[in-house]
Amino acid sequence: MNKTQLIKEVSKVLTNPKNAKPAVDSMLQAIKDALVGGDIVRLIGFGTFKTAERTQKVARNIHTAENVIVPAHTTVKFSPGKLLKDAVKKENQS
Repeated sequence: MNKTQLIKEVSKVLTNPKNAKPAVDSMLQAIKDALVGGDIVRLIGFGTFKTAERTQKVARNIHTAENVIVPAHTTVKFSPGKLLKDAVKKENQS
């Protein structure tokens, strides 16, 4: 599913389908703003978004066998919630 398909699904449950795109955009922006601010975003039953610090490390370029320094950076981690895990597990067992 991509963003356009998500907007289409959200529009099915709104009284005014034109509000679906701003609603999805607003939700995604709120999650992004919270993560940029260092907050954790917990969506009960769905999962948790949080940031993590990666330290600088040395990696190897597989094409040239040359060592490359990967700088320290901040990344985003997602941990699925129990309800999401269980739903995916049930779907895959069918």
